[in-house]
Amino acid sequence: MDRNFARALSLVLKSEGGWSDNPADPGGATMKGVTLANFRRYVKADATKAELRSISDAQVAVVYRRFYWDAVVGAELPDGVDYAVFDFAVNSGPGRAAKYLQSVLGVVQDGRIGPATLAAAGAKPAGVVIDALCDARLAFLEKLPTWPSFGRGWSARVASVRRQALLISAAPLTTTVSVPLAPASADDTAPTTPPATQGSMPALRRPPRRPNPHRPPRRPASSP
Repeated sequence: MDRNFARALSLVLKSEGGWSDNPADPGGATMKGVTLANFRRYVKADATKAELRSISDAQVAVVYRRFYWDAVVGAELPDGVDYAVFDFAVNSGPGRAAKYLQSVLGVVQDGRIGPATLAAAGAKPAGVVIDALCDARLAFLEKLPTWPSFGRGWSARVASVRRQALLISAAPLTTTVSVPLAPASADDTAPTTPPATQGSMPALRRPPRRPNPHRPPRRPASSP
């Protein structure tokens, strides 16, 4: 549900950490999980690394909403399921998160969440969907060749997502917690999500860099 976006984002950011500019990272400079490429695409076309490093909370919300939350139709997913799918999307890509949700729901796995997927999600108890999705997500991660190196962090992240998603489903918010949005740049042409057609939702424009499903969750700057 859209009223859960601010709550879900705050939880995701705990896993995404702070500033990173490692030459070995294909994503390049990153702040709070936001790459410089996505910051330029969704917020300011000519942004510098210094501006990315001082990104505001409102600007962070713009990127996460447009690139992840809207991509998995978080506003229309059941309480708790929305957060579980959102975090999966941030860590492994919106398309993969959507397909795994569709898999546990028993609907066509086209990677685009539309009416059929939403109806199936709403027809099952949220707790059942959350547990099944987190189980499937962990199974996917365990098969990655980088699991020996990053498995401990991934496992902890999925366990935290499961716990928080179940809490959200059991005690949903009754009002929307607003997140102030930064104004889009003049040349921001990212389309808004149109109403989904039967069975699927039109795909979002391809971003400059697809999220890497093999990357470990970013640790806060204070972590070892």
